[in-house]
Amino acid sequence: MKKYIFSVLIALLSLPVIAQQQQSQAKSILDKTAEAFRKAGGVKADFTVKVITDGLIEGVEHGTIQLKGEKFVLKTSDIITWFDGKTQWSYVQQNEEVTISNPTAEEIQSVNPYALITSYKTLFNYRYKGAQTRNGRKGQEIVLTPRQKGDIQSITFTVSADYEPIYIGVKLSNGKTQEFNITSYQTHRNLSSSIFRFDAKKYPNAEIIDMR
Repeated sequence: MKKYIFSVLIALLSLPVIAQQQQSQAKSILDKTAEAFRKAGGVKADFTVKVITDGLIEGVEHGTIQLKGEKFVLKTSDIITWFDGKTQWSYVQQNEEVTISNPTAEEIQSVNPYALITSYKTLFNYRYKGAQTRNGRKGQEIVLTPRQKGDIQSITFTVSADYEPIYIGVKLSNGKTQEFNITSYQTHRNLSSSIFRFDAKKYPNAEIIDMR
């Protein structure tokens, strides 16, 4: 009995050390991923996103995102979103409406999960979860939790041996989970700044809704 209690005591005392090691390993992976993203220049990624509620898939969508630093343009079958680092334009094709806003960091992450690559140091706590296989690719998985309560409960982030994103799972406070599976990832693309801004000339019939 004393031996059992002693073993449990050792296990309990070692938990903070294990947690610290997990945090250190997670930070190392995130730092290397952020550095790889910085060196990549312009990035284009194709993805599949699933919306899941209570284990049931509500919908599946395919899309493309192009990124350069904090800027991005995200395209799916019914919505196009541009962000130039300050202003965001969201165009709903069915309604021909463009909503203009200056989003918060959390709002940007809900639209562009890649934003966590540059914001993890200040907005999240993180821990290393272990090796994981996603889409037939092996990677290292990290769980990030926001330091302040909001729409996002946690983000599960899986990167390859080359520190390229494989999978991003965003768990929301409303019970839904958005799962982004990266199917293609191209780096060093020549992306001009103009592609990250809404061009009104290309959408002459669009109704502008300015929320700024």
